[in-house]
Amino acid sequence: MTDFQVFENFSLELCGAAAEIAVPIFRAGCGHDDKGHGGGFDPVTEADRGAEAAIRRLIGARFPDHGVVGEEYGEDRPDAEFVWILDPVDGTRAFISGLPLWTTLIALRHRDRLVMGAVAAPALDEIFIGGPSGARRVHRGRSSPIQCRRCPDLSTATLSTTDPILFDADQRRGWDSLRAASRLTRLGCDAYAYAMVAAGRMDVVAETGLKPWDWAAPAALVRSAGGVVTDWSGCEPHGDSSLLAVGDALLADPCRALLAG
Repeated sequence: MTDFQVFENFSLELCGAAAEIAVPIFRAGCGHDDKGHGGGFDPVTEADRGAEAAIRRLIGARFPDHGVVGEEYGEDRPDAEFVWILDPVDGTRAFISGLPLWTTLIALRHRDRLVMGAVAAPALDEIFIGGPSGARRVHRGRSSPIQCRRCPDLSTATLSTTDPILFDADQRRGWDSLRAASRLTRLGCDAYAYAMVAAGRMDVVAETGLKPWDWAAPAALVRSAGGVVTDWSGCEPHGDSSLLAVGDALLADPCRALLAG
């Protein structure tokens, strides 16, 4: 049987290696390139590239038969039995703006099934990791279990998305309905919002236009903490996808109904 605890511990090493590259660059006046190519501002920095390169080197040295899919350097053996899915700096706009909620996302897929996800916030010295052993927060070397909280009524829920401007017209109408039905909304948290759902501090995250490296680690983390993650139609996320993450399963159907308009 596979010892997934080994992979969970290894993911902490990967998060640490990425932090060693990215944290010294954060707020140090680093420049950035725009890879949007006319499709909207999409910044990338040396932290993105350097952190992913460091993660890939460690994976190649420790598990040379594993595949890797990453935002910055593409696919390497994506059909392998084990595949790591990487976003070295999720929230690069926050990173270049000096805001500390950018994250490093690391997920592990085994035979097309997500089995582990880590959402690290290096500027805050936090790692939220979830897998077969459950979910936990690691802060300054100390680990504590986390879980989603009960929130069966949407009217008491705390809701998040990165920025409603990213929705098309139909999605925006659904989002506005969901926002009106909830108690509190927080914007601009990027993937850190999913960590807060897993930690029982928030209840719903709804986003669209995500790549696999955007949604894989958050999905695995929230599920391991007891939450439910699907696309907006209730299906398993796949490829470029929308994502709905709820801490309480009772919120899933009401949220989907409102998002569908």
